[in-house]
Amino acid sequence: MNSMSSPNRGEGLTLRQAALIAGFAYLGPVSYAEFSIYPRLVIVGNIEQTVHNIAAHQGLFAIAIVCYLVEFIEDVVIAWALYYLLVPVNRAVSLLSAWFRLMYTAIAFFGMLKLVAVFDLVTSPDYASAFGTGPLQAQIKMLLGTFRDDWSIGLVLFGIHLVLLGILIYRSRYIPRWLGVLVVVDGGGWFISSLQPYLYPHINLRFLFVTYFGEIFLMLWLLIRGWGLQSLRENSCCSSEN
Repeated sequence: MNSMSSPNRGEGLTLRQAALIAGFAYLGPVSYAEFSIYPRLVIVGNIEQTVHNIAAHQGLFAIAIVCYLVEFIEDVVIAWALYYLLVPVNRAVSLLSAWFRLMYTAIAFFGMLKLVAVFDLVTSPDYASAFGTGPLQAQIKMLLGTFRDDWSIGLVLFGIHLVLLGILIYRSRYIPRWLGVLVVVDGGGWFISSLQPYLYPHINLRFLFVTYFGEIFLMLWLLIRGWGLQSLRENSCCSSEN
């Protein structure tokens, strides 16, 4: 029995629905928070300036937290949609890939809660009087560092998710193989770079930035070509489940 039949008999999502849901969910606001707001407020190696920036721009810091939260919610939606998109290839591997993304999301979400604690510490005068300036800044520095560490560990799992996802894409017959290769390379880049602080902290891996574009190409393909997936026939668009 062809495993593609289940999503197209009303049990879940069609291929087109799954592709478009995942594609639009990729359009999350995390880049705005991660690459614009966070580095503007959090100055590495200068906790005094960081605390001053957050206190002076409380609303902006709150927006960053909301952007992260929205992104993690969208990660759950992406995991769900990609599972249905690739379940015709191999149901077990597709489910495993989704679980790795969900585990990454859970770790990153709990890491984000450290930012909520930072917001409370900076915006509540009672904490400043209770801790004192020095201990308060030390607490904030630790929370910000833990946020980055938690997310870094989560990205190891995210890299595994992308490798599995790329393998599924490569084996499918309804998504280009070159896209699967790019996603595998993307996952390998995240996996290697996320382990750097713990295994090889003195190696410069900035060049791995060039591997991080696999998901961008996947998003574009889903948004542009995903509309045509519904017309694919069961007996010609995918391989049988192993």
